[in-house]
Formats: sequence, C-alpha cells, structure tokens
Amino acid sequence: MAQLWGGRFTKETDQLVYNFNASISFDQKFYKQDIRGSIAHVTMLAASGILTDEEKNQIIDGLTGILNDVESGKLVITDKYEDIHSFVEANLIDRIGDVGKKLHTGRSRNDQVALDMKLYVRDELLEVKKLVIELIKVLHKLMKENVDTYMPGFTHLQKAQPVTFAHHIGAYMEMFKRDLSRINDIYERMNYCPLGAGALAGTTYPLDRELTAKLLDFKGPTLNSMDSVSDRDYVIEMLSAFSTIMMHLSRFSEEIIIWNSNEYQFVELDDAYSTGSSIMPQKKNPDIAELVRGKTGRVYGALASMLTTMKGIPLAYNKDMQEDKELTFDAIDTVKGCLALFTGMISTMKLNKANMEKSAMNGFTNATDAADYLVNHGVPFRDAHGIVGQLVLYCIDKDKSLLDMTLDEYKAISPVFEDDIYDAISLKTCVEKRNTIGAPGNEAIKKVIDLNEEYISNLC
Repeated sequence: MAQLWGGRFTKETDQLVYNFNASISFDQKFYKQDIRGSIAHVTMLAASGILTDEEKNQIIDGLTGILNDVESGKLVITDKYEDIHSFVEANLIDRIGDVGKKLHTGRSRNDQVALDMKLYVRDELLEVKKLVIELIKVLHKLMKENVDTYMPGFTHLQKAQPVTFAHHIGAYMEMFKRDLSRINDIYERMNYCPLGAGALAGTTYPLDRELTAKLLDFKGPTLNSMDSVSDRDYVIEMLSAFSTIMMHLSRFSEEIIIWNSNEYQFVELDDAYSTGSSIMPQKKNPDIAELVRGKTGRVYGALASMLTTMKGIPLAYNKDMQEDKELTFDAIDTVKGCLALFTGMISTMKLNKANMEKSAMNGFTNATDAADYLVNHGVPFRDAHGIVGQLVLYCIDKDKSLLDMTLDEYKAISPVFEDDIYDAISLKTCVEKRNTIGAPGNEAIKKVIDLNEEYISNLC
C-alpha cells in the first residue's frame, strides 16, 4: 500500500479499510490535471526561492516523463496506490530520488484535490459547451429550413393552434441558449485557484498564489483557505445545469418519440439512430430518444447525491467530499454522450411535412381564428366562442374539418359567415397574421432567426 501519511501510525491499515478509503479507481481520471497542477506548483516554488531552478527542472522533467508514459501505456495506474496524488509522487521519487520529495512543499492533499477537481470540471465544462453549441447550430439550421412547415401546436397534448416547425424548434433553441449561458456563468464563477490553501489554514512558506493561479489560467487565487478546500458549489452548479440540459433533451426526446409513432408520423428517424425488434419485423424503435429520456435520471441522481453529501459537512475538508467524484464523472460522460447522439439524431431525421400540415387542419387548430373572424364581424367574443363550439361539434359528427364545411353549413349555424371565412381560417393565414416578436408568423420568425444568426456568429 503506497501511502504518504504513515509516519504517525504504528501498524498498517486494514485492507478492507484501505480499499474503502482509496480513490485511485476513479480519481485516476485526474492524472493530467494533477501533473499540470504539480508543474505549476514547483514553478511557483522556484520563483519564490523555495526550490532551486535545478530542483524545479528535475521535478518537471520527472513529471513530464510520467505524463508521457501514462499516455503511451508504458506506465499503468494501479490500485497499488491510494490515490492519483500518491501515484504521481511515488513514481516521481522512484525516478529522480529525494528531490521528488520536495514536490509537496507548501501544499496539502486537500488543496491539491480541490485544484484537480476544479481543473477537471473546468475542462469538461468547455467540452460540454462545444456540444451545446453544435446542437444550437443544428436547431438554427432546422429553423431556417422550416419557416413555412405547418404543424399543430399543443397544450395538454391536445391540438391547440397552428404553428410552424421553425417556431416549435425555436422553443428548444431558447432553452439551449439558456443552458449555454448557465455554463458560461459557472465557468466564470468557479475560475479561481485553491492551490496554496494548504490543509485549511494556508502555509508558512512564502507562496506566490497569484503566480500559481496565472500559470493555471485562473482569474486569481481563492480568498479564504477554509472555503478553498471545502467548496464544491461549482460541482453542484454544474450538475444542476447539466440536469437542466438533460431535462430539455428529455422533453425534446419525448416529442420525437410521439412524432415518430404510427399515429403521428411527423418524423422518420434515420436507421443509424433506430433499432428493430427481435420478434416483430415491422418495428423501427426510437431507442436513442428513449435512452436520452431514461438517462436523465442518472444526472438528476448525481445532483441529489451531491447536495445530500454536502448538506451536513462542517468546515473545512471532510472525507465525505471524496464522494464528489464518481457520480460527477458519470454525469459528465452521460451529458456528453446524450448531446452528441441527440444532435446526430435530429440532424438526420426526415420530416413528413404533409402529415404535419394535415394534422393541423384536422385538429381544429384554426377554431380560435374562426372565433376571431366572428368578433371582427361584430359578434361578442363569448357568443363567438359558443358558435365555434357548435361548428366543432358539427364537424366531429360529420367527420369534417372546418375548411371542409360548405358556406351553407356555416350559415346554418351563424348567418354572419361569408366566403372570406375560408381565407381567414387557412393555416397560412392563422400563422402569418401572428407577427408579434416571438410568434410563429413569417415576419416574426425571420427576425428571431436573424437574431440567432448574430448570436451564433458571436459564439465562433
């Protein structure tokens, strides 16, 4: 058992205790961040006169060799070591001798692991940000291509009013733009360096924490050493933002699953993002959408777990905080996988535009516009609402849409109707006359598309 803290103990840790306590099985993900932090640390120690330049160079050469050997597979990280810090330091001492023992001068595993976690989360936030941007670009393309693709809008899963596919997709565009904003906010708020905080009360060595922060591309050092080693707010914020991303992906997946069903047939998913049945040859299942919907719970679970872990921890560091890693790593991997696959799925799916338009026509989505027609011809709204209700009942009984009714049938219910009713309740008219910003009308949606075009150009 490779341990860095055995001096105070008179016998070895029980193997079960050691295994329970060890984190090497999961914190080995930190090897790049741990070595990067150590290189910055010794660079600062030399600049502060705590190490000589020769010692600094020996240590950096040793650390760079470890990094290269791990990445080439020449050096394997094993459970012989308690954690990634022990692995790096022990191998460094094996390679360069006693000089390697000076690596840990002026720091604790507490501020070291706080740094590693921040560096890792920061790196992964940027990866997720790239994936969200790619999804936003695909949504933007779908919006531009479907300004005139009519479909029913829904409330309560009931057909409500006609909209366009561009307008419907635009709702998700706004959700993912907010998700991107949250990622940016988290990145800015977390971007302060905890290294140099020590175990909890700083150190007597004359560390230049501003230099360490600069070397690691942080805005500056954290300002309270106790908070530095016990802060996991940024992990909770990230998991919260990721949970919201997954919620948005799950809502969208649910709609795609419905649209892909035989009853709707609004979309057809590409074969690459579907599977078949082992017994029913006719099946083409939307498995990716279903898995995205299902995996949302994994990310929610990580957030709930992290909040529960942190809720009762007194200052400063406690071993409970080791639980911040495994579920966080899983949540990161889950979100990245779901974003990549979902983006591929919607970028390749085909729209059945005729079915979408037919569904809007047959679902009385233009009933509100029929009522507005009567109001514009002097009928009080409450009376107009009742008249259109009679129209809908009549159409249901006769298996017709409002556009299928003859003018005589209209006049039998209300003499106010004239020939212009057909134009007033056409899908094109129903959509096009709604042109306040944010509405589905052609003029309004093109303004939003232009704004999104500018938004995306500023991301690049």
